[in-house]
Amino acid sequence: MLNADPFLPRPTLTNPHHIATLVDRIGALAGSQAEVWRLLTDRYTVDLDEVAALLPRSEPEPVWLPART
Repeated sequence: MLNADPFLPRPTLTNPHHIATLVDRIGALAGSQAEVWRLLTDRYTVDLDEVAALLPRSEPEPVWLPART
């Protein structure tokens, strides 16, 4: 996703403590984990591996087969 204004630099966050603080703050504003990712990447340049390590993993829900009758 491109920045709205490519000539306007975004703040860079690489320190894990600062990223954790920001994820906690943005997590309170966002409605979903996807929204957290979008807000982070729209507003900041972050180390995506550090952010992924902080956010809980999203596992797909299992699809159960119907029971035989």
